[in-house]
Amino acid sequence: MKNLIFILAIIIFTGCSSIKIVDSWRSKEYTDFKPKKVLIVGITENLTARKIFEEQLKEKLKQNGVDAAESYDLFTLKFTTEKQTEENIKEEVEKITKNGFDAILISAVKGVDEEVMYNTNYYNNYYYRRHPFRRYYYLHQDVYFDGGYYNKYKIYHVETSLYKLKENNDKSLIWVASNKIIEPNAIITTVNEYVAVIIKSLKREGIISSNK
Repeated sequence: MKNLIFILAIIIFTGCSSIKIVDSWRSKEYTDFKPKKVLIVGITENLTARKIFEEQLKEKLKQNGVDAAESYDLFTLKFTTEKQTEENIKEEVEKITKNGFDAILISAVKGVDEEVMYNTNYYNNYYYRRHPFRRYYYLHQDVYFDGGYYNKYKIYHVETSLYKLKENNDKSLIWVASNKIIEPNAIITTVNEYVAVIIKSLKREGIISSNK
C-alpha cells in the first residue's frame, strides 16, 4: 500500500516557511490530456493535515474548472491503515474509475534532511582580500564573543504526481513535480502555500486552464 499511495507529512515547527520548486516533468505521451475529475490523495498519520490538504486542493481545482474529491471521503479506514494486496488496490482503482474519476493526484514526502545554521548578532561586511592575516583576524575576532548559537531546521523533499487512471501501464504518469519545503511553521499556512505552488505548476504545464 505504501508503495502506491505515498505519505504527505506536514508537521508544526517554529521558524519560517519556504517552498521552492526543484524540478518538474510532463509526459509527451499525453500533451493534450486535461483531467476532468481528480481524486486527491494525501495520507499521513496526522489526519488534520491530510484533511486540510485535500480540502484546499479540491477547492482550488474546482475554482479552476476541474471537478475533484478527497480520498478522505472515499477511501475506507481499513484501506488506508492496513497493508493491501495488489488485487485490493486494483479493485479500489476500478471503483474510483467507475465513479467518473479520470486522474489521481498524489503527494509524497520522498525524504527529510536536517540542516544546521549558525546564527550570530555579529556581522562584518568588510572584505580585505589583499590584507594580511593579522588584519583579517583583527576585524573578525568578535565572532568568538558575540553569543551566537546553532539552529537546526528540516527540509522536506516533497513530490506530487498526477496519474491518468484509465491507463493501466507504465506510461500512466502525466506529470510530476519535486519541491522543497523548508521548515514549515503552521499547517494551514504551509498547506495554502503548497497548494498554490501545485496549481501554478499545473497551469504552467497546460494541464489545467490558466484563464481562471
